[in-house]
Amino acid sequence: MATLPIFRSLLAQRNFRALYSIRIAGQFGDGLFQAALASFVLFSPEREPNAAAIAIAFSILLLPYSIIGPFVGVFLDRWSRRNILYKANLLKGLFTVPVIAVVLAGQDSILLGIFVLAVLGVGRFVLAGLSASLPHVASDKQLITANALTPTSGTIAFVLGATLGLGIRELFGGGDQGSVALLLFSIGAFVSAGLISRTLQPTALGPTHPLSLALVDTLKGVTADLIDGLKALNSHRVAGRAVVIVAINRISFGVITAGALLLLRNTFHDSVNANAALADFAILTGAAASAALIAAVATPWITRRIGVSLWSALTVAQAALGMMVFAWGAVGEVFFALVLSAFSLGFAGQAVKVCSDTAIQESIPDDRLGRVFAIFDMSVNISLVSGIVLVAFVAPVSGIAPALYVFVGLGLAMASFWYQATRPKLVL
Repeated sequence: MATLPIFRSLLAQRNFRALYSIRIAGQFGDGLFQAALASFVLFSPEREPNAAAIAIAFSILLLPYSIIGPFVGVFLDRWSRRNILYKANLLKGLFTVPVIAVVLAGQDSILLGIFVLAVLGVGRFVLAGLSASLPHVASDKQLITANALTPTSGTIAFVLGATLGLGIRELFGGGDQGSVALLLFSIGAFVSAGLISRTLQPTALGPTHPLSLALVDTLKGVTADLIDGLKALNSHRVAGRAVVIVAINRISFGVITAGALLLLRNTFHDSVNANAALADFAILTGAAASAALIAAVATPWITRRIGVSLWSALTVAQAALGMMVFAWGAVGEVFFALVLSAFSLGFAGQAVKVCSDTAIQESIPDDRLGRVFAIFDMSVNISLVSGIVLVAFVAPVSGIAPALYVFVGLGLAMASFWYQATRPKLVL
Protein backbone atom coordinates (compact mmCIF):
# COMPACT_ATOMS: atom_id res chain seq x y z
CA MET A 1 0.00 0.00 0.00
CA ALA A 2 1.38 3.45 -0.90
CA THR A 3 2.41 5.94 1.75
CA LEU A 4 -0.07 8.73 0.98
CA PRO A 5 -3.20 6.52 0.96
CA ILE A 6 -2.17 5.16 4.36
CA PHE A 7 -1.70 8.70 5.64
CA ARG A 8 -5.16 9.66 4.34
CA SER A 9 -6.64 6.69 6.20
CA LEU A 10 -4.90 7.87 9.35
CA LEU A 11 -6.30 11.38 8.96
CA ALA A 12 -9.78 9.88 8.73
CA GLN A 13 -9.46 8.80 12.37
CA ARG A 14 -10.48 11.42 14.93
CA ASN A 15 -7.95 10.49 17.61
CA PHE A 16 -5.08 10.50 15.13
CA ARG A 17 -6.12 13.95 13.87
CA ALA A 18 -6.12 15.26 17.42
CA LEU A 19 -2.68 13.83 18.24
CA TYR A 20 -1.36 15.13 14.91
CA SER A 21 -2.77 18.61 15.61
CA ILE A 22 -1.19 18.65 19.08
CA ARG A 23 2.19 18.01 17.48
CA ILE A 24 1.75 20.63 14.74
CA ALA A 25 0.59 23.37 17.10
CA GLY A 26 3.21 22.60 19.74
CA GLN A 27 6.15 22.37 17.36
CA PHE A 28 5.08 25.51 15.51
CA GLY A 29 5.27 27.22 18.90
CA ASP A 30 8.67 25.64 19.47
CA GLY A 31 9.87 27.19 16.21
CA LEU A 32 8.68 30.63 17.28
CA PHE A 33 10.24 30.17 20.71
CA GLN A 34 13.64 29.06 19.46
CA ALA A 35 13.72 31.73 16.72
CA ALA A 36 13.28 34.29 19.49
CA LEU A 37 16.13 32.74 21.48
CA ALA A 38 18.45 32.42 18.48
CA SER A 39 17.95 36.05 17.50
CA PHE A 40 18.46 37.19 21.10
CA VAL A 41 21.48 35.05 22.06
CA LEU A 42 23.32 33.82 18.95
CA PHE A 43 22.53 36.40 16.28
CA SER A 44 22.78 39.75 18.03
CA PRO A 45 25.63 42.00 16.85
CA GLU A 46 26.62 42.77 20.43
CA ARG A 47 26.83 39.07 21.33
CA GLU A 48 29.60 37.32 19.39
CA PRO A 49 29.50 33.55 20.03
CA ASN A 50 32.52 31.27 20.07
CA ALA A 51 32.54 27.48 20.13
CA ALA A 52 32.73 27.33 23.91
CA ALA A 53 29.79 29.72 24.31
CA ILE A 54 27.68 27.66 21.90
CA ALA A 55 28.59 24.45 23.74
CA ILE A 56 27.72 25.97 27.11
CA ALA A 57 24.39 27.25 25.80
CA PHE A 58 23.35 23.88 24.38
CA SER A 59 24.60 22.05 27.47
CA ILE A 60 22.48 24.24 29.72
CA LEU A 61 19.46 23.68 27.51
CA LEU A 62 19.74 19.92 26.95
CA LEU A 63 21.88 18.08 29.47
CA PRO A 64 19.90 18.73 32.68
CA TYR A 65 16.75 17.34 31.07
CA SER A 66 18.74 14.44 29.69
CA ILE A 67 19.60 13.46 33.25
CA ILE A 68 16.05 13.62 34.59
CA GLY A 69 14.33 12.58 31.34
CA PRO A 70 14.22 8.83 32.00
CA PHE A 71 12.66 9.47 35.41
CA VAL A 72 10.03 11.75 33.92
CA GLY A 73 9.40 9.11 31.24
CA VAL A 74 8.15 6.73 33.89
CA PHE A 75 5.13 9.02 34.32
CA LEU A 76 4.22 8.35 30.68
CA ASP A 77 3.72 4.71 31.62
CA ARG A 78 1.83 5.43 34.85
CA TRP A 79 -0.41 8.42 34.19
CA SER A 80 -2.89 9.29 31.44
CA ARG A 81 -0.79 10.46 28.48
CA ARG A 82 -3.64 12.65 27.30
CA ASN A 83 -3.64 14.49 30.65
CA ILE A 84 0.15 14.80 30.53
CA LEU A 85 0.04 16.35 27.04
CA TYR A 86 -2.65 18.79 28.20
CA LYS A 87 -0.86 19.95 31.34
CA ALA A 88 2.65 19.91 29.86
CA ASN A 89 1.67 22.16 26.95
CA LEU A 90 0.06 24.63 29.33
CA LEU A 91 3.21 24.54 31.47
CA LYS A 92 5.30 25.43 28.42
CA GLY A 93 3.19 28.54 27.99
CA LEU A 94 3.44 29.40 31.68
CA PHE A 95 7.23 28.94 31.78
CA THR A 96 7.61 31.23 28.75
CA VAL A 97 6.40 34.20 30.81
CA PRO A 98 9.61 34.56 32.90
CA VAL A 99 11.65 34.13 29.69
CA ILE A 100 9.86 37.22 28.37
CA ALA A 101 10.72 39.11 31.56
CA VAL A 102 14.41 38.25 31.23
CA VAL A 103 14.51 39.26 27.55
CA LEU A 104 12.78 42.57 28.35
CA ALA A 105 15.52 43.17 30.91
CA GLY A 106 18.12 42.46 28.21
CA GLN A 107 19.85 39.80 30.30
CA ASP A 108 21.89 37.15 28.51
CA SER A 109 22.71 35.21 31.67
CA ILE A 110 22.36 31.95 33.54
CA LEU A 111 18.89 33.10 34.60
CA LEU A 112 17.75 33.00 30.98
CA GLY A 113 19.24 29.52 30.65
CA ILE A 114 17.29 28.26 33.65
CA PHE A 115 13.95 29.51 32.39
CA VAL A 116 14.59 28.30 28.85
CA LEU A 117 15.58 24.93 30.29
CA ALA A 118 12.15 24.68 31.91
CA VAL A 119 10.36 25.32 28.61
CA LEU A 120 12.51 23.00 26.50
CA GLY A 121 12.60 20.34 29.20
CA VAL A 122 8.82 20.14 29.29
CA GLY A 123 8.87 20.27 25.49
CA ARG A 124 11.04 17.17 25.23
CA PHE A 125 8.64 15.47 27.68
CA VAL A 126 5.78 16.33 25.29
CA LEU A 127 7.65 14.86 22.30
CA ALA A 128 8.33 11.63 24.17
CA GLY A 129 4.64 11.47 25.08
CA LEU A 130 3.60 11.96 21.46
CA SER A 131 5.84 9.09 20.34
CA ALA A 132 4.59 6.78 23.09
CA SER A 133 0.98 7.62 22.23
CA LEU A 134 1.20 6.98 18.50
CA PRO A 135 0.58 3.18 18.60
CA HIS A 136 -2.80 3.93 20.21
CA VAL A 137 -4.01 5.88 17.17
CA ALA A 138 -2.34 3.87 14.37
CA SER A 139 -2.46 0.17 13.57
CA ASP A 140 0.67 -1.94 13.12
CA LYS A 141 0.45 -1.65 9.31
CA GLN A 142 0.08 2.12 9.57
CA LEU A 143 2.81 2.63 12.15
CA ILE A 144 5.89 3.16 9.98
CA THR A 145 3.98 5.64 7.81
CA ALA A 146 2.73 7.43 10.92
CA ASN A 147 6.29 7.53 12.28
CA ALA A 148 7.54 8.86 8.96
CA LEU A 149 5.04 11.64 8.38
CA THR A 150 3.92 12.88 11.80
CA PRO A 151 7.36 13.78 13.25
CA THR A 152 8.34 15.19 9.86
CA SER A 153 5.21 17.32 9.78
CA GLY A 154 6.17 18.49 13.25
CA THR A 155 9.65 19.38 12.01
CA ILE A 156 8.15 21.31 9.10
CA ALA A 157 5.84 23.13 11.52
CA PHE A 158 8.91 23.95 13.63
CA VAL A 159 10.78 25.33 10.60
CA LEU A 160 7.73 27.34 9.52
CA GLY A 161 7.43 28.76 13.01
CA ALA A 162 11.11 29.70 13.03
CA THR A 163 11.02 31.15 9.50
CA LEU A 164 7.80 33.10 9.99
CA GLY A 165 9.19 34.14 13.35
CA LEU A 166 12.04 36.01 11.68
CA GLY A 167 9.50 37.99 9.65
CA ILE A 168 7.33 38.63 12.71
CA ARG A 169 10.41 39.79 14.62
CA GLU A 170 11.21 42.39 11.98
CA LEU A 171 7.54 43.43 11.78
CA PHE A 172 7.67 44.32 15.47
CA GLY A 173 10.86 46.33 15.11
CA GLY A 174 13.51 43.62 15.44
CA GLY A 175 15.89 43.45 18.37
CA ASP A 176 14.74 42.38 21.81
CA GLN A 177 11.29 43.86 21.23
CA GLY A 178 10.80 41.57 18.25
CA SER A 179 11.98 38.59 20.31
CA VAL A 180 9.34 39.35 22.94
CA ALA A 181 6.64 39.39 20.24
CA LEU A 182 7.74 35.92 19.10
CA LEU A 183 7.61 34.61 22.65
CA LEU A 184 4.06 35.91 23.07
CA PHE A 185 2.96 34.16 19.86
CA SER A 186 4.63 30.96 21.05
CA ILE A 187 2.53 31.03 24.23
CA GLY A 188 -0.58 31.08 22.05
CA ALA A 189 0.63 28.02 20.15
CA PHE A 190 1.44 26.10 23.35
CA VAL A 191 -1.95 26.85 24.87
CA SER A 192 -3.67 25.78 21.63
CA ALA A 193 -1.85 22.43 21.73
CA GLY A 194 -2.99 21.94 25.31
CA LEU A 195 -6.61 22.72 24.51
CA ILE A 196 -6.59 20.29 21.58
CA SER A 197 -5.46 17.59 24.00
CA ARG A 198 -8.66 18.10 25.97
CA THR A 199 -10.72 16.92 23.00
CA LEU A 200 -9.44 13.37 23.56
CA GLN A 201 -10.74 10.92 26.14
CA PRO A 202 -8.39 10.53 29.15
CA THR A 203 -7.63 6.90 28.20
CA ALA A 204 -7.34 7.43 24.43
CA LEU A 205 -3.52 7.54 24.35
CA GLY A 206 -2.72 4.95 26.99
CA PRO A 207 -0.95 3.59 28.83
CA THR A 208 -2.87 0.35 28.44
CA HIS A 209 -2.73 -0.36 32.18
CA PRO A 210 -2.25 3.01 33.94
CA LEU A 211 -1.34 3.05 37.61
CA SER A 212 -3.32 5.61 39.59
CA LEU A 213 -0.70 6.37 42.19
CA ALA A 214 0.02 9.47 44.20
CA LEU A 215 3.09 11.50 43.23
CA VAL A 216 5.07 10.27 46.24
CA ASP A 217 4.28 6.64 45.42
CA THR A 218 5.22 7.25 41.80
CA LEU A 219 8.57 8.77 42.73
CA LYS A 220 9.32 5.81 44.99
CA GLY A 221 8.87 3.45 42.07
CA VAL A 222 10.85 5.54 39.56
CA THR A 223 14.24 3.90 40.08
CA ALA A 224 12.92 0.35 39.85
CA ASP A 225 10.81 1.21 36.80
CA LEU A 226 13.74 2.93 35.11
CA ILE A 227 15.85 -0.19 35.54
CA ASP A 228 13.01 -2.20 34.02
CA GLY A 229 13.00 0.18 31.05
CA LEU A 230 16.74 -0.22 30.55
CA LYS A 231 16.40 -3.99 30.78
CA ALA A 232 13.59 -3.93 28.22
CA LEU A 233 15.78 -1.95 25.85
CA ASN A 234 18.77 -4.18 26.46
CA SER A 235 16.81 -7.39 25.95
CA HIS A 236 15.45 -6.33 22.55
CA ARG A 237 18.40 -6.25 20.18
CA VAL A 238 16.53 -4.50 17.36
CA ALA A 239 15.51 -1.61 19.62
CA GLY A 240 18.94 -1.37 21.27
CA ARG A 241 20.77 -1.13 17.95
CA ALA A 242 18.25 1.47 16.77
CA VAL A 243 19.05 3.74 19.72
CA VAL A 244 22.80 3.42 19.07
CA ILE A 245 22.67 4.30 15.36
CA VAL A 246 20.49 7.35 16.00
CA ALA A 247 22.84 8.52 18.77
CA ILE A 248 25.87 8.22 16.49
CA ASN A 249 24.12 10.11 13.74
CA ARG A 250 23.07 12.84 16.18
CA ILE A 251 26.71 13.44 17.20
CA SER A 252 27.42 14.42 13.60
CA PHE A 253 24.39 16.71 13.64
CA GLY A 254 25.79 18.46 16.71
CA VAL A 255 29.13 18.91 14.95
CA ILE A 256 27.59 20.40 11.82
CA THR A 257 25.27 22.67 13.86
CA ALA A 258 28.08 24.22 15.92
CA GLY A 259 30.44 24.31 12.94
CA ALA A 260 27.87 26.07 10.75
CA LEU A 261 27.11 28.65 13.46
CA LEU A 262 30.79 29.53 13.78
CA LEU A 263 31.39 29.60 10.03
CA LEU A 264 28.40 31.84 9.33
CA ARG A 265 29.01 34.26 12.20
CA ASN A 266 32.79 34.55 12.02
CA THR A 267 33.99 33.47 8.56
CA PHE A 268 31.29 33.84 5.89
CA HIS A 269 30.15 37.21 7.32
CA ASP A 270 31.56 39.96 9.50
CA SER A 271 30.63 39.40 13.13
CA VAL A 272 28.60 42.62 13.18
CA ASN A 273 26.49 41.43 10.23
CA ALA A 274 24.35 39.13 12.37
CA ASN A 275 21.22 39.40 10.22
CA ALA A 276 23.02 38.02 7.14
CA ALA A 277 24.37 35.12 9.20
CA LEU A 278 20.90 34.44 10.58
CA ALA A 279 19.40 34.44 7.07
CA ASP A 280 22.02 31.93 5.88
CA PHE A 281 21.42 29.73 8.91
CA ALA A 282 17.71 29.77 8.08
CA ILE A 283 18.57 28.50 4.58
CA LEU A 284 20.60 25.64 6.07
CA THR A 285 17.71 24.81 8.39
CA GLY A 286 15.32 24.85 5.46
CA ALA A 287 17.58 22.49 3.48
CA ALA A 288 17.69 20.04 6.40
CA ALA A 289 13.90 20.25 6.85
CA SER A 290 13.26 19.69 3.13
CA ALA A 291 15.49 16.63 3.21
CA ALA A 292 13.64 15.34 6.25
CA LEU A 293 10.33 15.63 4.39
CA ILE A 294 11.70 13.70 1.41
CA ALA A 295 13.10 11.02 3.74
CA ALA A 296 9.77 10.75 5.52
CA VAL A 297 7.90 10.15 2.29
CA ALA A 298 10.50 7.79 0.85
CA THR A 299 11.30 5.69 3.93
CA PRO A 300 8.07 3.66 4.26
CA TRP A 301 8.10 2.81 0.54
CA ILE A 302 11.80 1.87 0.43
CA THR A 303 11.88 -0.11 3.69
CA ARG A 304 9.10 -2.38 2.39
CA ARG A 305 11.44 -3.33 -0.44
CA ILE A 306 14.96 -3.44 1.04
CA GLY A 307 14.29 -3.59 4.79
CA VAL A 308 14.81 -1.21 7.70
CA SER A 309 18.39 -2.22 8.46
CA LEU A 310 19.81 -1.75 4.96
CA TRP A 311 17.99 1.55 4.45
CA SER A 312 19.30 2.91 7.77
CA ALA A 313 22.84 1.85 6.88
CA LEU A 314 22.63 3.45 3.42
CA THR A 315 21.33 6.76 4.72
CA VAL A 316 24.06 6.96 7.37
CA ALA A 317 26.64 6.14 4.67
CA GLN A 318 25.49 9.08 2.55
CA ALA A 319 25.64 11.29 5.66
CA ALA A 320 29.32 10.34 5.88
CA LEU A 321 29.76 11.82 2.41
CA GLY A 322 27.80 14.86 3.56
CA MET A 323 30.34 15.49 6.32
CA MET A 324 33.15 15.32 3.76
CA VAL A 325 31.37 17.93 1.65
CA PHE A 326 30.99 20.08 4.79
CA ALA A 327 34.76 19.91 5.33
CA TRP A 328 35.32 21.10 1.77
CA GLY A 329 32.81 23.92 2.17
CA ALA A 330 34.44 25.09 5.39
CA VAL A 331 37.92 25.27 3.83
CA GLY A 332 36.82 26.84 0.56
CA GLU A 333 34.10 29.05 2.12
CA VAL A 334 31.56 27.52 -0.26
CA PHE A 335 28.08 28.15 1.12
CA PHE A 336 26.40 25.79 -1.35
CA ALA A 337 28.53 22.95 0.07
CA LEU A 338 27.12 23.70 3.52
CA VAL A 339 23.60 23.56 2.08
CA LEU A 340 24.30 20.16 0.53
CA SER A 341 25.69 18.91 3.83
CA ALA A 342 22.65 20.13 5.75
CA PHE A 343 20.43 18.34 3.24
CA SER A 344 22.46 15.12 3.55
CA LEU A 345 22.43 15.02 7.35
CA GLY A 346 18.80 16.11 7.53
CA PHE A 347 17.85 13.24 5.24
CA ALA A 348 19.82 10.67 7.22
CA GLY A 349 18.58 11.94 10.57
CA GLN A 350 14.92 11.66 9.61
CA ALA A 351 15.20 8.31 7.81
CA VAL A 352 17.09 6.65 10.68
CA LYS A 353 14.79 8.16 13.30
CA VAL A 354 11.67 6.89 11.52
CA CYS A 355 13.10 3.37 11.32
CA SER A 356 14.28 3.47 14.94
CA ASP A 357 10.99 4.79 16.31
CA THR A 358 9.16 1.96 14.59
CA ALA A 359 11.66 -0.63 15.83
CA ILE A 360 11.16 0.51 19.41
CA GLN A 361 7.37 0.73 19.18
CA GLU A 362 7.04 -2.74 17.68
CA SER A 363 9.48 -4.52 20.01
CA ILE A 364 8.97 -2.83 23.41
CA PRO A 365 5.82 -3.56 25.50
CA ASP A 366 3.46 -0.63 25.92
CA ASP A 367 3.86 -0.51 29.69
CA ARG A 368 7.57 0.28 29.22
CA LEU A 369 7.31 2.33 26.05
CA GLY A 370 7.18 5.76 27.69
CA ARG A 371 10.34 5.28 29.74
CA VAL A 372 12.18 3.69 26.78
CA PHE A 373 11.36 6.68 24.59
CA ALA A 374 12.50 9.00 27.37
CA ILE A 375 15.81 7.08 27.55
CA PHE A 376 16.00 7.31 23.75
CA ASP A 377 15.40 11.05 23.94
CA MET A 378 18.12 11.35 26.59
CA SER A 379 20.66 9.60 24.37
CA VAL A 380 19.74 11.88 21.46
CA ASN A 381 20.26 15.01 23.56
CA ILE A 382 23.55 13.85 25.05
CA SER A 383 24.83 12.87 21.60
CA LEU A 384 23.87 16.23 20.14
CA VAL A 385 25.65 18.11 22.92
CA SER A 386 28.65 15.77 22.60
CA GLY A 387 29.02 16.79 18.97
CA ILE A 388 28.82 20.47 19.87
CA VAL A 389 31.33 20.07 22.71
CA LEU A 390 33.66 18.26 20.30
CA VAL A 391 33.64 21.36 18.10
CA ALA A 392 34.27 23.54 21.16
CA PHE A 393 37.43 21.61 22.02
CA VAL A 394 38.80 21.17 18.50
CA ALA A 395 37.54 23.91 16.18
CA PRO A 396 38.90 27.47 16.07
CA VAL A 397 36.52 30.40 16.41
CA SER A 398 36.39 30.61 12.60
CA GLY A 399 34.77 27.16 12.44
CA ILE A 400 37.32 25.99 9.85
CA ALA A 401 38.26 22.51 11.14
CA PRO A 402 38.42 20.15 8.14
CA ALA A 403 40.24 17.37 10.01
CA LEU A 404 37.42 17.21 12.58
CA TYR A 405 34.71 17.08 9.94
CA VAL A 406 36.52 14.35 7.98
CA PHE A 407 37.01 12.36 11.20
CA VAL A 408 33.29 12.54 11.97
CA GLY A 409 32.51 11.48 8.40
CA LEU A 410 34.73 8.41 8.77
CA GLY A 411 32.95 7.61 12.04
CA LEU A 412 29.59 7.67 10.26
CA ALA A 413 30.93 5.37 7.56
CA MET A 414 32.10 2.88 10.20
CA ALA A 415 28.72 3.10 11.97
CA SER A 416 26.95 2.36 8.71
CA PHE A 417 29.07 -0.75 8.12
CA TRP A 418 28.56 -1.94 11.73
CA TYR A 419 24.79 -1.48 11.61
CA GLN A 420 24.38 -3.56 8.48
CA ALA A 421 27.00 -6.17 9.36
CA THR A 422 25.50 -6.89 12.80
CA ARG A 423 21.83 -6.84 11.78
CA PRO A 424 19.60 -9.53 13.32
CA LYS A 425 18.52 -12.32 10.99
CA LEU A 426 14.89 -11.29 11.42
CA VAL A 427 14.31 -7.62 10.68
CA LEU A 428 11.20 -5.52 11.00
